[in-house]
Amino acid sequence: MTQVAVFIGSGSDEDTVRPCVDILEKLGISYLFTVTSAHRTPQRTETLVEQMEKEGCQVYICAAGMAAHLAGAVAARTIKPVVGIPVTASALGGMDALLATVMMPPGFPVATVALDKAGARNAAWFAAQILALHDPALAKRLQEERSAFVDDVKKAAKKVEGR
Repeated sequence: MTQVAVFIGSGSDEDTVRPCVDILEKLGISYLFTVTSAHRTPQRTETLVEQMEKEGCQVYICAAGMAAHLAGAVAARTIKPVVGIPVTASALGGMDALLATVMMPPGFPVATVALDKAGARNAAWFAAQILALHDPALAKRLQEERSAFVDDVKKAAKKVEGR
């Protein structure tokens, strides 16, 4: 079963979203990572969502720039959680993608994270938190990762303080 579907609107988004799938792999979460476009390949997008629904996908992560309609197109076809990653792809510095991802009509929400790689990482963490609601082993792995973040800050503090 594919737990998370990660869709990018263009092949040029792969490097930006790669941190997302790296975290999913680290946490042992099964995923599909592919390219589909809400505008250029709407039938492919629809077919992928139908396929993922049949396979039991639980969370969708969609990254796109400019008009950034991919997350909305997916949200229109599922009642599962959709997380949108706005990608900087125009002279507007990602503001167009951010607004397009955030501004969804009532009843078709898209949880929106930060732009680019920071957003990609948080999209993976958020998807993992959703899945952990019904997966105690995953919840334990998430707690361990959080503890490691705390330890990293403590180590950095000691280094800065000269100890």
